Amino acid sequence: MSPPPPPATGETAIRAPDRIPGPHPSLASRQTPGRTVDEGDPPPLPVVVLISGSGSNLQALIDGAANGNLPIRIACVIANRGDAYGLERARRAGIRTQVLSHQDFGDRETFDAALMNLIDGFHPGLVVLAGFMRILTPGFVAHYQGRLLNIHPSLLPKYRGLHTHERALAAGESEHGATVHFVTAELDGGPAILQARVPVAADDDASRLAARVLVQEHRIYPQVVRWFAQGRLELRPDGLPRLDGQALAEPLRLDLLTPDQLA
Repeated sequence: MSPPPPPATGETAIRAPDRIPGPHPSLASRQTPGRTVDEGDPPPLPVVVLISGSGSNLQALIDGAANGNLPIRIACVIANRGDAYGLERARRAGIRTQVLSHQDFGDRETFDAALMNLIDGFHPGLVVLAGFMRILTPGFVAHYQGRLLNIHPSLLPKYRGLHTHERALAAGESEHGATVHFVTAELDGGPAILQARVPVAADDDASRLAARVLVQEHRIYPQVVRWFAQGRLELRPDGLPRLDGQALAEPLRLDLLTPDQLA
């Protein structure tokens, strides 16, 4: 895949915000891009998305909200890099963007505190990590406990961290994939919710394998966000995710979901 064009300028760079006001409540319950919200519908869930790069999973969420499949309103897209192309994706969709560079802070704790302050100004019901390449502090994770999601390009618990495709190939895996999980203080170790699997071909390299996994990421991330926005998915104090009241001791598989689960 060819790299995306460079992002347009115009996003707001912020060093240490005091308070960023969210949308007016009367508008927050009415605005879902591309969709008319009926008076009887519950208001769309306000979501903040954190990115560091291209934002292809962000685009899947933007598309889902625009076509009415996701009952969410993306209140803001926040990047820690000003050149993240996902900012341009958000701008084209009319979504507010902010840049908060980690390089402007002396340590992770100070950066995460400023990031929390910025996020909380939008009053999100859910925070989505979509290629946000930062290790979050325990305080940040605890602040958003139960409403912080991440997607990881492996079949967790295998291959936490970076270079997952190369590691799967080196290990001779016959299948690979992606996992959506709740975020905890343990890196890529939070409770897994949904996985998608792809076969590993004999002639695969990391690039080809990554491209096939990415297609599946764009399917499972919107599905999990949809469950959460519908009020069907939650993380209970026992540490297990629950979908429609049923505890998920193991992550669900996309290819085995029932029609009721997909509804």
